Amino acid sequence: MAAIKAAEAGVECLVLESMPKPARKLGISGKGRGNLTNTADYNEFLKHFNRQGRFLKFAFKQFFNNDLVEFFNRAGLETVEERGGRVFAASGHAPEIVGKLVAAAEKRGVKILTDRPVKKISRTDQGFIISTQNRDFHCTVLIIATGGKSYPLTGSTGDGFRFAAELGHDITPLFPSLVALKPDMQLPGALDRLSLRNINARLLCGEKKTAEEFGEMSFIDGYLAGPVIITLSRLAIPLLASGQPTFISVDLKPALDHEKLDQRLLRDLQKMAKEPLHRFFAGLLPAQMADFCSRTLKFNVNSPCHQFTAENRRKLRNWLKELRFRIVEPGPWSQAIVTAGGIDCGQIDATTMESKIQPNLFFAGEIIDIDADTGGYNLQAAFSTGWLAGRSAAARIGN
Repeated sequence: MAAIKAAEAGVECLVLESMPKPARKLGISGKGRGNLTNTADYNEFLKHFNRQGRFLKFAFKQFFNNDLVEFFNRAGLETVEERGGRVFAASGHAPEIVGKLVAAAEKRGVKILTDRPVKKISRTDQGFIISTQNRDFHCTVLIIATGGKSYPLTGSTGDGFRFAAELGHDITPLFPSLVALKPDMQLPGALDRLSLRNINARLLCGEKKTAEEFGEMSFIDGYLAGPVIITLSRLAIPLLASGQPTFISVDLKPALDHEKLDQRLLRDLQKMAKEPLHRFFAGLLPAQMADFCSRTLKFNVNSPCHQFTAENRRKLRNWLKELRFRIVEPGPWSQAIVTAGGIDCGQIDATTMESKIQPNLFFAGEIIDIDADTGGYNLQAAFSTGWLAGRSAAARIGN
């Protein structure tokens, strides 16, 4: 997007792409279906960003979600709005978005060189030298838009942070964000790939509730995952980094309070008085969770329901309403959707995306210390900062 906007102003623009094909991360967005942005209004949109959300105010005023959708529609991409305001490619095929973006760049005369990972960036009196394995490139104005460290197989290996630091910029601590969370207990293999719908999950710092989400969660390779966990991870990871006790508390029966749930449990147990307890559990939870529950609470599932004591019912009720996991670490960078942290926003002019330290150097996208909830917000920030950086960079050359 930065190259497209700069080229529109008539300047010669070259993109050095480290991977064999450009925009690979965009090509897997929205679980491969192509989530572009979100239709939330300006004020609501900003609420989904971290403390640095105010940094994006000007960029969003210049190029926002409606502008992005219009840009892609003009480029021949049909879009559709789905639940939660998410905007997707109507085809459900993310690579189509990449194709339209690359075509738009080439139409404007942008030259894209693939398989050109940058090794070093040096400052000169005339501008910059960008060193690759095969040759050096010289430019008067440079935009660094290398992404963060998440999904490194797509090309975002964190090199941009090194380049920025070598050019004198401060990098705030980097954390994988929007990622699965690892509990301190070893989860049974039987839970792997199990999804639980309509649950309520709370993020706790000690005993204090920090955030809460309703929806779907899952278990993957020993981690807590799924939409509600991914969303809560954004606040959980700073807690973990600061060494504070961090928990996820899951309410498996959010539609019932403790009293109503107890009444339901008692009623069902009485109806099945002579049947074995595992039959009762079969109607209460998915089989894998039922087994996990009975093993954790040490219930004899072969005993008849009428032997299930009031104390056992209390233990079960509390387990269903407050299934607690102590979190010890986030998932790896290879699984993180975005990078939290990055170039200090205080060192970038929010009205141009130009470095305050190095004239004629601009930044765009995930390399900046801006991150948001899942749902298209991070992608819009990338496109908006890219658009603004491209316009501003071209104006620099014009001057």
